[in-house]
This record gives sequence, C-alpha cells and structure tokens, in this order.
Amino acid sequence: MKVFAIGAITTPPTPEQQQQVMPKEVPHTLQLYLDGKIEQFWFRQDRLGVVFLMNVDSVEDAKAAVDTLPLTEGGFMTFDLIPVGPLAPLARLLQTT
Repeated sequence: MKVFAIGAITTPPTPEQQQQVMPKEVPHTLQLYLDGKIEQFWFRQDRLGVVFLMNVDSVEDAKAAVDTLPLTEGGFMTFDLIPVGPLAPLARLLQTT
C-alpha cells in the first residue's frame, strides 16, 4: 500500500543537536529508501519538514519506519500518515452499458 508520510519539524534542534542528529538522519532515511519503504521523498516548501511516499504493508508499518528516524526519536519531528490508493470513481468511466 502507499502512504504519504508528511513530516514537520515541531521543535527545531539547536546547532549542537543538529551536529549530533543529522549525520544519523540522512543515512537512516537513505536506508529506508534502499529497503524500498520510501519510494520518493521531498523537502517541504511551506515549512521545515519532509514528505515521503512510502510503499509499506500498512499504516502501522509506515509509522514504525518513521518513528525510528533520529529526528523523530529525538522529539524534533512528527509525521502525519495518510494512506492513499487509486481514484476509485474513475472506474465508472470504464463501465460500458
């Protein structure tokens, strides 16, 4: 299933905290990508944060993955998780009478 994980920085880390957390955050995110859990990723343009398109078995699986990110573990970032799927009403256009 596909899940949009929309992350927002809720408590900006201090410069010292950034030096400790960010060297772990980037490789951890890359590993989730290489593991196939994160399919695409972007930086948010409206505020500090990220958007991941995740390919997971469930919303709980997505939550478990983003909860292990150092920024999330450190209490600096939270995620909204939104499951998405095909636009079902489009099937009506394919029905013939």
